Amino acid sequence: MIFDCKAEDRFIGLMSGTSLDGVDAVLVQFPAPQQVRVLGRASLPYPVPLRQALLRLQENHAGELHQAACVGKQLATLYAEVVEQLLGTCQLSPSAIKAIACHGQTIRHAPEHGYTLQIGNPARLAELSGIDVVADFRSRDIAAGGQGAPLVPAFHAAVFAHPQQQRVVANIGGIANISILSPNDTVLGFDTGPGNMLLDAWIQQQRGLAWDERGQWASQGQVLPDVLHRLLAEPYFSLPPPKSTGRDLFSLAWLQSMLSGTESAVDVQATLLAFTVESLSQAIERHATESEAVFVCGGGAYNHALMAALQQRLAPRFISTTATLGIPEMDVEAVAFAWLGQAFFAGHAGNLPAVTGARGPRRLGAYYPA
Repeated sequence: MIFDCKAEDRFIGLMSGTSLDGVDAVLVQFPAPQQVRVLGRASLPYPVPLRQALLRLQENHAGELHQAACVGKQLATLYAEVVEQLLGTCQLSPSAIKAIACHGQTIRHAPEHGYTLQIGNPARLAELSGIDVVADFRSRDIAAGGQGAPLVPAFHAAVFAHPQQQRVVANIGGIANISILSPNDTVLGFDTGPGNMLLDAWIQQQRGLAWDERGQWASQGQVLPDVLHRLLAEPYFSLPPPKSTGRDLFSLAWLQSMLSGTESAVDVQATLLAFTVESLSQAIERHATESEAVFVCGGGAYNHALMAALQQRLAPRFISTTATLGIPEMDVEAVAFAWLGQAFFAGHAGNLPAVTGARGPRRLGAYYPA
């Protein structure tokens, strides 16, 4: 089958990340390989029962295969709803869209065992939306010996690179990852460790809140040096890239194994914020030694306390968000997967072997016609 991809084609990118807070949708055109035109956006939060079911799927338990299939069906329905909302806002019909590029929801990421698993039932999404779907972007890279993640550095390099300045794009979602964009050099990128994931899990457990709004609660606590030292001693941080991680390692159980149980809850929150900042900063200092600017995207960009701490920790580097470069912070990952969908139809590779460790460039994704 030969696909045709034109500059005027419209793609919808869907992204639901490790924060498990909901799904973001963007409508995008790519007038040229290094140009992006965002035509619209929409988002829907995960209903509480769906989020709880997804969190349960992070753990081994009886009946998980049945549950994963049922939750995947629910996700497809929610994805179709956000697509319908986006099309309504933009006053477009399904026939006006080339394809939906759907990341799906990661429930296991185990490249060391040769697999990663995202659910979302793309066949059902194609049926419900009436639009072709490209999904399962990570498996092909893993089949070629890669980590399957991160995949966004190729997109970052295409739209954010500067011909004379080494830049870092730091995505702070549930997991934090960086793309190191150097003039006339190989693009590097990897997961640096937890982003918002442990911060969200801790405040959910302690206060029943989904997240720490603007980092206000963390700002009221004191960093616990001994706890921070134990967190940073996790062997993952000393591994060389390429590398990737997720909830499989940095779970609430992992965090609790690092605590004595006598710590103040608010001090743990402050320490977790410092943990995200320090692990991210150390990765930048070790691998982007000539970086002059760091551009943040993802939910972490809205955590004022985290951004202030990052600014102080990485001074004198220029710290801003990707909005400075023309793409709002919360759009970047969804746009990146729309870009990967466009690459699939154009017949182009979507991975960067230097980032993922794959044996070579690979066309990513699986096609589900409407």
